[in-house]
This record gives sequence, structure tokens and C-alpha cells, in this order.
Amino acid sequence: MTTTPRERGHPMHHLTVTIARWYAVLAGPGVRDDRGDVPGWVLVTVMTAGLVAVIWGVADDQLVDLLRSALNSVRN
Repeated sequence: MTTTPRERGHPMHHLTVTIARWYAVLAGPGVRDDRGDVPGWVLVTVMTAGLVAVIWGVADDQLVDLLRSALNSVRN
């Protein structure tokens, strides 16, 4: 079975713990850990997809015309 640095028997355990402690000391109390903010990221992703869908649905013809004119101006 393979061990990870978090397990005490692993040769890198002491180094991993030391680096984590130094990071905590140097980072200070103002640094937050945002790993627990999954619902926020999901909300941002869903809202962005919704906005893209609405804008695409409303301005589909205008966006296609804009893209065609831009590509035609590059070709000429």
C-alpha cells in the first residue's frame, strides 16, 4: 500500500508538516481558505451559463452578422 506525505510513516511527512506550519506563520491571520466555497462557485457558473444562453437567444442574428463581417474584413 502506498503512503502519502500526510501519513506519519512517509519520508516526506516531516517536510510537509514543516512547510504547512511555515505557510501558516507567514500567511498570517488575514489569509482565508476558500476551498469550502463550492456552492458559491456553482452559483457563479450556473448564472454565467444562464446569462450566455439568454444573450445568445436574444442576439443570435446580430452576433452571427457581427462575426461574419469581422471574418470578411480579415479576409479582404
